[in-house]
Amino acid sequence: MLADYRDFLRTQGLDEWTTDHPYAKRLRALNRLPGATYETFRKGIEHADSGICANVIIGLIKVTNYLLDQQIRHLEKDFVDRGGLRERMTRARTTQRERQRKIMQGKNDMETGS
Repeated sequence: MLADYRDFLRTQGLDEWTTDHPYAKRLRALNRLPGATYETFRKGIEHADSGICANVIIGLIKVTNYLLDQQIRHLEKDFVDRGGLRERMTRARTTQRERQRKIMQGKNDMETGS
């Protein structure tokens, strides 16, 4: 997707914004807004200038890729630290069975007066 928008800019003779471009700076500021939605970026995405539209979408793709990379790194770390789903499910079942065993043992001890 990113390559498609970059190709579009190239074939149209338009430049991709550098990080110090004023519009790129504005886009980064909008990306930092809590609760940003499509409406936050509508003016750029639907702008009459196709170069602005493409650059805004490129910027949003870059942010999305960064956030997905962060999430993948977090999931990898969580997997290494806590194990996979099956391991966690087995651990939870084992822990629950042990709790139930202790409860039943406590009831038996009370009934037998131990």
